[in-house]
Amino acid sequence: MRALKPGRTTCVAFAALALAGAAPARAQDAGDLVITREATRPSRVAPAQNFTGTVRVRPLFDTTAATRAYAATVAFEAGARSAWHTHPRGQVLIVTEGVGRVQRWGASAEEIRTGDVVRIPPGVKHWHGAAPTTAMSHIAVVETLDGRSTDWMEKVSDAQYGAPVRARGADAGDSARPSRARQLMGDIAPKLAQLTDDVLFGQVWASPELSQRDRSLVTISALVALNRPDQLRSHLDRARTNGLTQAEVIAAITQLAFYSGWPNAVTAIPIAREVFREP
Repeated sequence: MRALKPGRTTCVAFAALALAGAAPARAQDAGDLVITREATRPSRVAPAQNFTGTVRVRPLFDTTAATRAYAATVAFEAGARSAWHTHPRGQVLIVTEGVGRVQRWGASAEEIRTGDVVRIPPGVKHWHGAAPTTAMSHIAVVETLDGRSTDWMEKVSDAQYGAPVRARGADAGDSARPSRARQLMGDIAPKLAQLTDDVLFGQVWASPELSQRDRSLVTISALVALNRPDQLRSHLDRARTNGLTQAEVIAAITQLAFYSGWPNAVTAIPIAREVFREP
């Protein structure tokens, strides 16, 4: 057996879970169709050393003498996520339910929703899991290489998990584009733009004491109360990404009408309508 590198657990990630408790398979003749019933594939709690929060894994299919791919359905409760890890042959994730996040090392996390398919290249350090307030399930498909499929690393910290999420639909070139703050004021107030990016969004928003969702609710409430429609638009979009629903936003604006003034709420409603109508 090959020696493991210090500080790293190397294992066949979901295969062990897939095999644990699975019913014995009969010998397969050439040309046979094989059907495994759901009852023969009970879910198991994923190992705590490789995940944060409650995660359950249900095997779908395993490798055979002729194939090296296997798959499992992985269900993350709200706030749950994997540790950082890599796959020697890469991985494919097919989101089947809910809202989640995926992040590769060195880039911003991205939101994933039902129907999204994520292809992770071989050797890329990454994590994936549920959104802070919404559960998420996906099918994970991986292949083995020399008997292993996954190299597990350190856990995702609360600060990493709570960092701002890149807007849906952003393309791969967005990471090289100026931030919104730099676009708005970088030419005339570069220091203020830097403080906005590095301190406000890089430190305050990333602090784990409040979730991103709660920070969005506080922020849009303040902007409605102060009647700041220009900033409200971008923060409503961020709030949607952070898990606030249209119903919750409208309820907050309605509540604020009684405390911050009817005109402020009336100004905010059409902005919310536009934001939540966008794909």
